[in-house]
Amino acid sequence: MKIKNIFYSTLLSVFVFQGFSQKAKVAAADKQYDNYAYVDAIATYERVAQKGYKDEKMFQKLGNAYYFNAELEKAAKWYGELFAMNQEQEPEYYYRYAQSLKATGDYVKADKMLQQFNKKSGNDLRAKLIEKNKNYLEEIKANSGRYTIADAGINSEYSDYGGSFLGNKLVFASARDTGSISKIVFAWTNQSFTNFYSSELKEDGSLSKPKHFGNKINSKFHEATPVFTKDGKTMYFTRNNFLDGKKGVDGQQITLLKIYKATYVDSTWVNVTELPFSSDQYSTAHPALSKDEKTLYFASDMPGTLGQSDLFKVAINEDGSFGTPENLGATINTEGRETFPFISDDNELYFASDGRPGLGGLDIFVSNAEKDGSFKEIQNIGAPVNGPHDDFAFIIDKNRKGFFTSNRPGGIGYDDIYKFTEIKKLVCEQFLSGIITDQETSAKLAGVKAGLFDDKFQFLKECLSDENGKYSFEVECGKNYYVRAEKEDYQTKEVKVTIDNAKGKTDMPVSIEKNIKPIEVGTDLAKTVNIPNIYFDVDKFIIREDAALELGKIVAVMNQYPAMKVDVRSHTDSRSSAKYNEELSNSRAKATMEWLVQNGIESSRLTSKGYGESQLINKCSDGVKCTEAEHQANRRSEFIVISME
Repeated sequence: MKIKNIFYSTLLSVFVFQGFSQKAKVAAADKQYDNYAYVDAIATYERVAQKGYKDEKMFQKLGNAYYFNAELEKAAKWYGELFAMNQEQEPEYYYRYAQSLKATGDYVKADKMLQQFNKKSGNDLRAKLIEKNKNYLEEIKANSGRYTIADAGINSEYSDYGGSFLGNKLVFASARDTGSISKIVFAWTNQSFTNFYSSELKEDGSLSKPKHFGNKINSKFHEATPVFTKDGKTMYFTRNNFLDGKKGVDGQQITLLKIYKATYVDSTWVNVTELPFSSDQYSTAHPALSKDEKTLYFASDMPGTLGQSDLFKVAINEDGSFGTPENLGATINTEGRETFPFISDDNELYFASDGRPGLGGLDIFVSNAEKDGSFKEIQNIGAPVNGPHDDFAFIIDKNRKGFFTSNRPGGIGYDDIYKFTEIKKLVCEQFLSGIITDQETSAKLAGVKAGLFDDKFQFLKECLSDENGKYSFEVECGKNYYVRAEKEDYQTKEVKVTIDNAKGKTDMPVSIEKNIKPIEVGTDLAKTVNIPNIYFDVDKFIIREDAALELGKIVAVMNQYPAMKVDVRSHTDSRSSAKYNEELSNSRAKATMEWLVQNGIESSRLTSKGYGESQLINKCSDGVKCTEAEHQANRRSEFIVISME
């Protein structure tokens, strides 16, 4: 059962197949197609096509029928016939043909169709992503090889898909024969409607024989994609619009999908209720819980959806009520299908999409959730989990093992569940590098110690520039770093660099200046190594981030001269009383000295004193009107060399 395609056409409908008599006429096939009876429509269309009949609309629908049923190689055949008749098609057909061609392995032709899609699609986000990620196959290749996969051992000849952890069990959906005499069949695929089954997870990683799960949950229509709270007492799941024996329909008499909630009481799942943001007029499906269980993620085509289905989130309030659903926005969603969300213990959002550059069909993507609810760069998790066909419903536990679903060749049924072990986590990395040169002569400098620091100026790692003056570091995407260059007879220098939020390379050249001023007793290191003053905020003695950057240079110079002793002198502006300013400056001098000690300078090499407002460097004494910048110039620290032995 291709429930992953529920949003691809208008929407999922519920029909009972009772031996509909097929006629070898396009009109009859059109009727089947319009009723989402794609299997029957395909049979009729193909009989007509085999007799040599060619029709552009028929080839569109024949290609679509296979596409919606995730038989992409066959879709590629009929889309090929369509484009052979007429190259001028709606943009969506270029996209579907490209996706289908990937399933056949013809990525060259697929990329050509995507180029045509880009030209015709205007502001379509999918086109922008393709244009931005022209080397997407190389990036996917770099992300590949991080999983070992195998058949989960629970699959049938029908559709088995999705899944959720419940203690030591895997609960999943299956269209396998239930054993009933009169079997209800889903016209979209000519398979039974899906019910929940469960299998026990054994210590060796294998799964026990599947059993029916929760008879009071399973109905005569589709159940799929459950998710459970950690205490095992609450369950959210997808079902056709069917509750208490009543089937709901939209304005076109179509039964859509809704998310329901059930509770576990006396060993039975009961109290099945529809979530309040579900509707007869649109579908909601595939619930997923955040780590703290305060947010529910799901897929929907509700009003405000950007594409054929989007990912949404909704707050779960303490009293069990729900907030207003929020679209995750264009960072995640495209004009295609985004579906099957899952949040890991590491706060990663996994989801399936056919709207992003991938290997074909639905691919699985991942993005890290930030504390503010936003998401970082989205990455394709690569092969062997992703392939040319549909891959979706990815779940992973705290031990980095889990399951996903695919309709790839070599499986047992239409959709099969595969188990996997992650052997290497996916981290968005960049190479930060540059050439270190002499500021005056531009000569490339070898043997320069290059240090890498994070945005809090915490040391991370270091290297020496090579014979060509080059340094390089592996860094994470989307972060800020500082690079410090140190060499004897040169002034130490730091530069700040912001890494792009995507894989690639960042170039940051650094030029350093020779020391031309002698360092001796009485020298102010701040002036000698040409650093700005160490500034403080008004009435504060906390070391600011920019101050920490400059203090790092003082550390470098004192490390270069191990016998050097320094007196740290702090000054304030003239505002506030002289007594208050003296106390504040003493606190600032002490805080500065403590920072230097914390960063490797022995306390015996340091003294400190606060001078308050007694040594102003400009006119800004009491009663004189000055700018904030002029006042700030007086809030400074000096580093006077008092001994070199």
